[in-house]
Amino acid sequence: MPLSDVVQKHLNTPSPQLCAVTLLGNLVATPDIRYRANPATAVTEIVVATSSKWLDKNTNKYKEWTSYHPIKVEGELVEQALLHANKGDIVLLHGYLSNIKPSDKSENHPSIVHANFVQKFTKGYTQAINQINCSAQLTSTPKLMLTEHNKNICQATIVINQHVYNTDKQMWQIISVSRAIHAWGKQALYLAENGDMGDELMLEGKLSYASSANKEQFIEVNNIRVFKKA
Repeated sequence: MPLSDVVQKHLNTPSPQLCAVTLLGNLVATPDIRYRANPATAVTEIVVATSSKWLDKNTNKYKEWTSYHPIKVEGELVEQALLHANKGDIVLLHGYLSNIKPSDKSENHPSIVHANFVQKFTKGYTQAINQINCSAQLTSTPKLMLTEHNKNICQATIVINQHVYNTDKQMWQIISVSRAIHAWGKQALYLAENGDMGDELMLEGKLSYASSANKEQFIEVNNIRVFKKA
């Protein structure tokens, strides 16, 4: 390959970015474990429920919201952590966002989180964890809006180019995922004032899902930093 082609290929290859999802919640159902052939690999799709509470200042009462996260687990992780798991067990997992949909669902369901660490605890109640930390690139101009309750919200779309290891192909790959982000209050104003299409971002937040029929997955931002494009 000519040197000029090698340089051009390098320039067209996106730089790997961070994507780390951490969830602690309860199994919605007992895992259905299956095995793929060539090579024989255990695989399962689980749903983990996380709940959060907040104080409604209008009613001065606490409200609770539960999110249901579809998770794909494969390989030794399945047998190490989920072989004897049951509905209601507490699960701690770490993973990254993917583009795949649950295999037994229609297209109107959120994308799966691909797990690379799973630990199971006995069933019970625990304070949930729902966190995502990632670096990304803005693929739309941030749009600032005012809600009916006079709160600032800024919406935009991002792409995350993740460097992940494909266990089937036994090689590293860059997987690009696109998500919407929602920022509120001061973070919304910061993003609207400083963010432009093509800028790099570093953000932390949680995974949320639209209440519409398609249950679209998006990132609700707690903190964000903008780095201007070169």
